[in-house]
Amino acid sequence: MGRRLADGSEARFDAYVEGLAGVIGHADRVAPLEAYCVGLLLPGERKSVEPMAAITAPERVSAQHQSMLHFIAQGNWSDEKVLGKVREMVVPEMERYGPIEAWIIDDTGFPKQGKHSVGVARQYCGQLGKQDNCQVAVTLSIANHHASLPVAYRLYLPKEWTDEEERCRKAGVPEDIDFKTKPEIALEHVRWAREAGLPCGVVLMDAGYGASTELRSSITALELPYVAGIAPQTTVWVPGEEPLPPKKWSGQGRPPKLVRRDGKHQPISVKELALDLPASAWRKVTWREGAAAPLSSRFARVRVRVAHRDYRLTETRPEEWLLIEWPKDEKEPTKYWLSTLPEDISFQRLVDYAKLRWRIEHDYKDLKQEVGLGDFEGRGWRGFHHHATMSIAVYGFLISERGAFPPSGAAKVLFPQVALPKDYRPRGSAAAT
Repeated sequence: MGRRLADGSEARFDAYVEGLAGVIGHADRVAPLEAYCVGLLLPGERKSVEPMAAITAPERVSAQHQSMLHFIAQGNWSDEKVLGKVREMVVPEMERYGPIEAWIIDDTGFPKQGKHSVGVARQYCGQLGKQDNCQVAVTLSIANHHASLPVAYRLYLPKEWTDEEERCRKAGVPEDIDFKTKPEIALEHVRWAREAGLPCGVVLMDAGYGASTELRSSITALELPYVAGIAPQTTVWVPGEEPLPPKKWSGQGRPPKLVRRDGKHQPISVKELALDLPASAWRKVTWREGAAAPLSSRFARVRVRVAHRDYRLTETRPEEWLLIEWPKDEKEPTKYWLSTLPEDISFQRLVDYAKLRWRIEHDYKDLKQEVGLGDFEGRGWRGFHHHATMSIAVYGFLISERGAFPPSGAAKVLFPQVALPKDYRPRGSAAAT
């Protein structure tokens, strides 16, 4: 392939790929595996198969293209085994900078044209910040302040897909995959990680997931604490209040068991609660160093009980933290979180956990910009997940090398002499016609 790695990284890269090769299966998959890893590391506008084939084997582009395409789109190798090997090799490197502190639930979108690629539908795309034609994958990452690493990754299939059996069959969707909401997929990820014995952390999620009372309750049932973003209209009982006890039994029929509320005894929204807090409740908290200055804002925290449909319950929900952010230059609070972290946790530490979600946003930016996570051009289920697995694997190597150079400079340092052949023209380009 003509690659030359600098500063002793060659041996580490070879050992890393050899580790992946040990779980990839047949020996004939090793060459396209290595080519795919190199291709994802190299600079380039698109990390789709054809340009990666051209840059990794310029003397035999067509053959390399077919080999890599078969490996990624049709190869019968296990994403789970490869990601397991990535964790085995990368997590110890992450833990050199501190223990795993968080499990981050998130999703990431990929804008797409047309309607044939698996899972494509008009839906909210975070990358675009609006509803548009895209694919969305639900993910779980483990993180500390040094890095985050995706450990579970699954495409979300909207109902318009799962309701059409033939459409799913053409895209190679496994028969046991049926419709699940994004929070339901996220919970499957968390349950799997718990059963797999991954290093535990506080479960972090934005309001898209934190709004699900069922998801939060299920995470608590798994004995994991969380910090969950919530919407301003979320209702809670103010500090010191809770639902009324069940009505006294009249002696006839079944004894009442459900907690209740009445016209005078009602919960309020977290926004109402925040606006009613005294000035003394708010304090400035700094959570980390930014690029130009320390990052800080104004926060308040109070102990509350979530009120969502508690009139269907026989017992009052336990207290948890409500954390509120209200920057001084804003007219009203901007963010709200619920957290089951211990009552005695420090204010600064609670804010630090809430803000640790920046880690996944930063790393997904690198996953897309540096190693082409969103550049797969195939239409099938297997190829979509295989490409993501290889992207995560390559990013894992960059995490391991992060002490030597930042991810954005890795390709130039690792592969300083590799470039597209001068006469290469991608299919469909004006120069190729």
